[in-house]
Amino acid sequence: MQKSIIISGPPAIGKTTVSKGLASAFGMKSLSGGDVLKELAQEQGFETKGDDWWDTKEGMAFLSQRKDNYEFDKKVDEKLKEIFLKGNVVITSYTLPWLVQGGIKIWLGGSRQNSAKRMQTRDNMEISDALEIVKKRYEENKALYKKLYGFDFGDDLSTFDIIINTDGLDAKSVLDAAIQKVRELI
Repeated sequence: MQKSIIISGPPAIGKTTVSKGLASAFGMKSLSGGDVLKELAQEQGFETKGDDWWDTKEGMAFLSQRKDNYEFDKKVDEKLKEIFLKGNVVITSYTLPWLVQGGIKIWLGGSRQNSAKRMQTRDNMEISDALEIVKKRYEENKALYKKLYGFDFGDDLSTFDIIINTDGLDAKSVLDAAIQKVRELI
C-alpha cells in the first residue's frame, strides 16, 4: 500500500491538475474534497454541474450557507480522513493536511493574481471578476477553518512536506516539480 498524498492551497492554484497528474504518475486514485462537498450540496437541492461550479453565483451561495452550518464541512472531512487512511489516493483538500498525521502533504502557493489568471482562462471570465472570486473564496475559507478547526489556512504551512510556489510556472512545470519531490519522499 502506498502512502496517501494531500494537496492543498488557495482557490484556482492548480490542485486538481496536480492531483490527477500525481495519481496517474504513481498509479493512485484522485479525489477532490470539493467533489464530496458537492454531493452534500446536491442533497440540499443545489445544481452542481461543472468543475467551475464553486465560482458560480449558486456555488458562492452554498459557500455562504456553510458559514452557518459546519456539518457540511465536518462530514466531508470525516469521509476524507477515512479515505486517506486506506492509502493509495491523492486528495485535494483545504483542511485535511491539518487534520491527519502521515502521508505526503503538498502546499501549492502563489499570488492571487496567478490564481485569478488561471480562473480567467479556465472559466472564460474577466480578470477582475476572477480576482474578486478568488479573494472572496480564500477569505471565507480562511475564516471558516479558523472557526471550525482553529488553524490559520495559508499562514501556518508547518504541516507540509512539500511547498511549491506556482507563480511563473505552467501546469506541466508544477506537476513535474511535484512528481520529483514526491519521488524523493516515497
